[in-house]
Amino acid sequence: MKPWVAVFGLLWAGTSALQAAEVSVAVAANFAAPMQKIAAEFERDTGHRALLSFGATGKFYAQIKNGAPFQVLLSADDETPARLVREGAGVAASRYTYAIGRLVLWSRDEGRVDAQGAVLKGRAFQRLAMADPKLAPYGAAAMEVLNGLGLAAALAPKFVVGQNIAQAFQFAATGNAELGFIAMSQVFAESRLTRGSAWVVPAALHAPIRQDALLLNPGQNSAAATALLSYLRGEKARGIIRAFGYDL
Repeated sequence: MKPWVAVFGLLWAGTSALQAAEVSVAVAANFAAPMQKIAAEFERDTGHRALLSFGATGKFYAQIKNGAPFQVLLSADDETPARLVREGAGVAASRYTYAIGRLVLWSRDEGRVDAQGAVLKGRAFQRLAMADPKLAPYGAAAMEVLNGLGLAAALAPKFVVGQNIAQAFQFAATGNAELGFIAMSQVFAESRLTRGSAWVVPAALHAPIRQDALLLNPGQNSAAATALLSYLRGEKARGIIRAFGYDL
């Protein structure tokens, strides 16, 4: 076990003896639903409260560099936390992968999306939603899939691009786009599709979506921040993460 993990564990175990505090957390949009559940359990178990902000990882990076007082970053990739560490904005020893995301092609319509994603090669849709590939790792993964399938150029006129994965999901959920590349966590629970139809994109078609956590500089002296990072490694949090379709 790494020394900093042991320290975090001790801090977490001792939170009952400490005054409850708040921690400001920047959370990748794809992780909104599981993190809301985790935050509720975290407050119940430790007394600390996590103040959650959801958005695109790229935008959070810009905000952090411009002085936003986030204490913890739960990124949608591993490169942004690594970059923040290189630039002196986070604690190197705290960075770790808290989840590995899965990309799905989804439609709110039953039966529209087949199990192999062949719908992408047909003409049965007019709009395809995705997150901005320049800002959101899930958008970048979607473009990697389309490029690999040789479909990117042909489908480009149909793209409806959201600022983050939550907006991409909204486009598809409202019918403004018949199809959408979104996070598995947005439509799967307990390893089953909750509505619509979906193709779970094979992991081999894009680089792994490793989602890293990072203690940011404003959180270095925060008991709540260190407690949250430790709590995310615990079985209760990991169970919630798995239930939303993430790999660990």
